[in-house]
Amino acid sequence: MKGKCAIVTGSTSGIGLAIATALAESGVNVMLNGLGDAQEIESTRAALEGASGVKIRYHGADMTKPDEIADLVDATEKELGGVDIVVNNAGIQHTSPIESFPADRWDAVIAINLTAVFHLTRLALPKMRARGWGRVVNIASVHGLVGSVHKAAYVAAKHGVVGLTKVVALECAEENITVNAICPGWVRTTLVEKQIDALARANGQSKDQAAVALLSEKQPSKKFVEASALGALTVYLCSDAAAAVTGMSLPVDGGWTAR
Repeated sequence: MKGKCAIVTGSTSGIGLAIATALAESGVNVMLNGLGDAQEIESTRAALEGASGVKIRYHGADMTKPDEIADLVDATEKELGGVDIVVNNAGIQHTSPIESFPADRWDAVIAINLTAVFHLTRLALPKMRARGWGRVVNIASVHGLVGSVHKAAYVAAKHGVVGLTKVVALECAEENITVNAICPGWVRTTLVEKQIDALARANGQSKDQAAVALLSEKQPSKKFVEASALGALTVYLCSDAAAAVTGMSLPVDGGWTAR
């Protein structure tokens, strides 16, 4: 994949950064995108560029704004030379019973977790078609396949991502463009840390006890999924070895969906 160019949203930390790192180590030029302190982001960008030897750039597009998403795509083409790979990873969470779920939080979760995927995909596909090759990898969630209480917006959005993945894969089926979703279980990201903290407070537990309780409830392995494993799977899906893999939603969940 040397010389290919990728956009990875939500890639200034966590799963997105692990995926960006794995792609860069495979020779892919990467446009980072996400939130955080400007100096820390620049330090991360420079370190990854230095370690990988490929071009690493950053664009601070707000993924709720279609005009900024369009600018992200245009900037990637100008600064890296094209758009071959899109990894839709940016996401937010809010938990609440549905009758008290704030309408503004519903709108925000749907905007970031689903609508942004639509906009970036629709804008990037013409670039891929012009180059005769493309890969779209959507980071959905195990919650794109099953439900959980108090996560109405997140589950709805991630189920939407799985459905969108299938539709775009079918629309691109006769081209050298594949579209797949990765559906992780519990990964120890900032979002999950907040859920661990909330569980610890609610049950009067230590953070370690709450983490075990969280895993035990859903994930039979009782181990967190490593972000690096998601990076490795993304690299595989972007490789020629996965040219016939499209429209798939691949759980990486320690057995969660096997129950």
